[in-house]
Amino acid sequence: MFDDFLIRAALAGIGVSLAAGPLGAFVVWRRMAYFGDATSHAAILGVALALATDLPVGLGTLAVALAMAITVAALAGRGWAMDTTLGVLAHSALAFGLVAVSFLPTVRTDLSAWLFGDILAVSLPDLAFIWSGALLVVALLIWRWQALLTTTINEDLAAASGLNPARERLVLTLALALTVAVALKVVGALLIASLLIIPAAAARGLARNPESMAILAATIGAAASLVGLGLSLGLDTPAGPSIVTAAALTFAASAILRRP
Repeated sequence: MFDDFLIRAALAGIGVSLAAGPLGAFVVWRRMAYFGDATSHAAILGVALALATDLPVGLGTLAVALAMAITVAALAGRGWAMDTTLGVLAHSALAFGLVAVSFLPTVRTDLSAWLFGDILAVSLPDLAFIWSGALLVVALLIWRWQALLTTTINEDLAAASGLNPARERLVLTLALALTVAVALKVVGALLIASLLIIPAAAARGLARNPESMAILAATIGAAASLVGLGLSLGLDTPAGPSIVTAAALTFAASAILRRP
């Protein structure tokens, strides 16, 4: 029989992948990789805020990630050079977060858990938060799926069809912030973007349509979580990086098998 902490860890990895896979497909299609980095790096500032005010870490992370995502979306709407802006915001948010955490002596030794994840320490309340957030993200994406696809393909076409591209960007912003909040415990702030991008990139070369790519990305992410946990236990390696390593190996295999 598996230990309880292993079952919780596996369920946490699957839950995060359920949200990160379909959302990651939009991140890949829209070339939002750096957007994901900026939002996930801000999560450390959310951790510091939550610990300093005795709020739940998930709530603090969600608030700051959402603020960062909205800021980035607003700047994008004003025509800023996004590669530079996102670079500044991503690294500044991470630096501010690390400095803020340094003022909290009780969490200094646990900083690596927030940076790289600590999936083996997931508790039942953590699991409930992860799955609630993941299901909410999935429901949001299903609800707005066609509108999001149309806007992703061509914003002018979406506007001509009566859609509001700004609203659809906001939906993705909300989904991304929520995914960052639920994934922090699993892979940490530095690796969240990897779990968004790598499974979706692996699925892109194998899928035949957008829906199959989203489902395949979630499946690859879940499989990488389970394989990564096995690698971590068998080789005594960090769990979060092991999950990303498994996803990267899957991407390498998909590149070889990619349809011409």
